[in-house]
Amino acid sequence: MKKVDLTKFDNSWYKPGSLLKRVSWFVFGRMFINTYMPLPMKLKIFVLRSFGAKVGNGLVIKPKVNIKYPWFLEIGQQVWIGEKVWIDNFCMVRIGDNACISQDALLLTGNHNYKRETFDLIIDEIVLEEGAWIGAKSLVTQGVTAGAHSVLAAGSVLSKSMGANEIWRGNPASFVRNRIITE
Repeated sequence: MKKVDLTKFDNSWYKPGSLLKRVSWFVFGRMFINTYMPLPMKLKIFVLRSFGAKVGNGLVIKPKVNIKYPWFLEIGQQVWIGEKVWIDNFCMVRIGDNACISQDALLLTGNHNYKRETFDLIIDEIVLEEGAWIGAKSLVTQGVTAGAHSVLAAGSVLSKSMGANEIWRGNPASFVRNRIITE
């Protein structure tokens, strides 16, 4: 029977950006984004855009947000990102207009292939469509799309896509009911 052998792990194919770019982001990200300093939103947005993030108007980004690589991030208009959200984006994360990611949520675009002895890195994008809401302390895994105006309840783990206007909850998250938005 084969076993995992981490000496065979090789992610040399993965090229997220130059060492200088990654180190620069590490420094600037800690100073301006992943901090409790009450910095102006315009400054945070400027820093994100300077590192390649596409950011629409009206972004609210709370303290201590951790973004792995802003050059793999697209944020629409009027988006809210809560305190201590972690966007662990080895590849593209797309956040649609009026989407909300509540505090301590984790968007995880990378994982490992547990079926391979080489424990290969697996990456795939995450898409949060317009009006999607990811609840506090929730986890969204690679390859998932949260449909327009969908809701992932607090503390849930989403490893498959939600349709538009659906509410999901649990670990693993499953469909609960449809979301009906009123005046």
